[in-house]
Amino acid sequence: MKAWQFRTYGPYSEVLKWSERALPNPQLGQCLVKTSAVSLNFPDLLVCQGKYQEKAPLPAVPGMEGVGTVYQAGQDSKFKIGDRVVGFCHGGGTLSEYFISNDDSTWLVPNHVTDIQAAALSVTYGTSYFGLFHRGNLKANETLLVLGGAGGVGSAAIQLAKYAGSKVIAAAGTEAKLAICKKLGADHLINYTNDDMVSAVKDFTNGAGADVIYDPVGGELFEKTKRCAAWDSRLVVIGFTAGSIPKMETNRVLLKNMSLIGLAWGQYMKRRPKMVESCQEKLYGLLQEGFIDPLIYDTLPFSRAIEGLKMIEQREVYGKVVLTI
Repeated sequence: MKAWQFRTYGPYSEVLKWSERALPNPQLGQCLVKTSAVSLNFPDLLVCQGKYQEKAPLPAVPGMEGVGTVYQAGQDSKFKIGDRVVGFCHGGGTLSEYFISNDDSTWLVPNHVTDIQAAALSVTYGTSYFGLFHRGNLKANETLLVLGGAGGVGSAAIQLAKYAGSKVIAAAGTEAKLAICKKLGADHLINYTNDDMVSAVKDFTNGAGADVIYDPVGGELFEKTKRCAAWDSRLVVIGFTAGSIPKMETNRVLLKNMSLIGLAWGQYMKRRPKMVESCQEKLYGLLQEGFIDPLIYDTLPFSRAIEGLKMIEQREVYGKVVLTI
């Protein structure tokens, strides 16, 4: 088979090559999936550099979520040949003509869900569902501040929060991205490149601040983000697309009675797989009912994977980029 493979760690544009790779054999509780669609995510850039939390042995393949049909089922796998599934591969592996997926991180795709929707749904909406409701305990009528509102997890968070009956403040770096947030249902918009984000949040909340803050950005913006928190609020840290990891003063946490919460969604696959499966079924239901719909920036052929990763690196993407075979 062929795959987008790298033999040394480094920038994706230098190390990723479309090359031959041995067809893997599924082991106990695994299946081999013939790929039809793959969505790209920011961590794919880190995987190629060897900077992601899960590091596959070299030579390795990026790609964290993929859709296709089961080509071969390993011993005791709950799937059978021909099943249409979506798989999550924490350390990468889906940017390939075939990929191995563990049963605990693989789910059947219902008929009402297209391959492109399935490829774009699991990581972003799974992350946002767990981040908002399981970790952030977001309730109806509470105010949510979403950073990177037009991105994959940000756009998912806006849709899920509106489904829950919450008020949403969406923050993004350009007016074009804020227009996307508005279409998704955001109640208030902040351009954090030009606006005073702290004042804008306080104005919208009558001085109270946001009850839940959803932050996949980090970096220097976090200095403003933490000042937007209401008393008894929850600040959920999702990731650091800005490239640097910020710090938090514990006296601020104490005085605001604030909860500082981390979310590493991928770890639930090993530790709480039934919770993830239940969430996946919930998301498919919300999609069918029209409450959510993955925001697709572009759909590209597999041959243009480098171009898709460049879009993510340059931060021009809203929603998701999906590759199809």
